[in-house]
Amino acid sequence: MKSLLCAIDGSEYSTPAIDLAAELAGRFNAELTLLVVNELVSGYGRTGEQYHWSDDVVDDLLAKATTQVQAAKGPEPKKVIVKSRDVARAISMYAEDKGIDHIVLGTGGKGKVTRLLLGSVSQDVAARAHCPVTIAR
Repeated sequence: MKSLLCAIDGSEYSTPAIDLAAELAGRFNAELTLLVVNELVSGYGRTGEQYHWSDDVVDDLLAKATTQVQAAKGPEPKKVIVKSRDVARAISMYAEDKGIDHIVLGTGGKGKVTRLLLGSVSQDVAARAHCPVTIAR
């Protein structure tokens, strides 16, 4: 493994994913990328786009995740922000475009009914990804 991608969203479910990604990257001497997908929530076309988080919030998410990687003695991570309507697709496409060898992400926060109706980002990434995906809990 040469490169590892950890997709984060600032939730408590990202915490074990960041810890695992830092551990794996350190163990395999792999490059670690922290990825935040800022989801487009409204304003398609001429009305102006609105994203889930402000730029300041995204920067804070990446700063906190970087501190967590450092505390876990992981390598200095590359920090990436992608804007997209489809979070799972953005994660999968970024990983494939950049030749990432392994994806780590967290899961949780949705009940069975919500997952059934809306789906799960982690499940969708696992189904779409060109490389192995580890889902941390």
